[in-house]
Amino acid sequence: MSSARTKARRRALDILFEAEQRDVSPLEVLRLRREATDQTINDYTVVVVEGVMSHLDRIDEILGTYARGWTLERMPSVDRTVLRIGAWELLFNDDVPDGVAVSEAVALAKVLSTDDSPEYVNGLLGRLQQLKPTLLA
Repeated sequence: MSSARTKARRRALDILFEAEQRDVSPLEVLRLRREATDQTINDYTVVVVEGVMSHLDRIDEILGTYARGWTLERMPSVDRTVLRIGAWELLFNDDVPDGVAVSEAVALAKVLSTDDSPEYVNGLLGRLQQLKPTLLA
């Protein structure tokens, strides 16, 4: 598990979260961050943001189908964003081992969300991991 990738996921979460809050494109947020700051945006941050955006409808459909107790709309924004990143890595990024995708998402939830969020994220992504062959069929 690379700390550069962990930081890249965190930054991708910040960008996706901010875009959702401001109702703008994540790519616009990415562009503004590049222009407004000296911070270098890790390539993997861009890969995650673009990956989540390119598969967003399918990811949301899958999360909405298998989420228990919450609709996607009612979930806390941070949890929804964590789940989107985790689901993208799990289902659409072959460079990331499934277990790493799940554990990294759980780690983000631990740091950024409520006490109940890590268990919820782990449970939902764990279900998706088990169902992965059928979800991608």
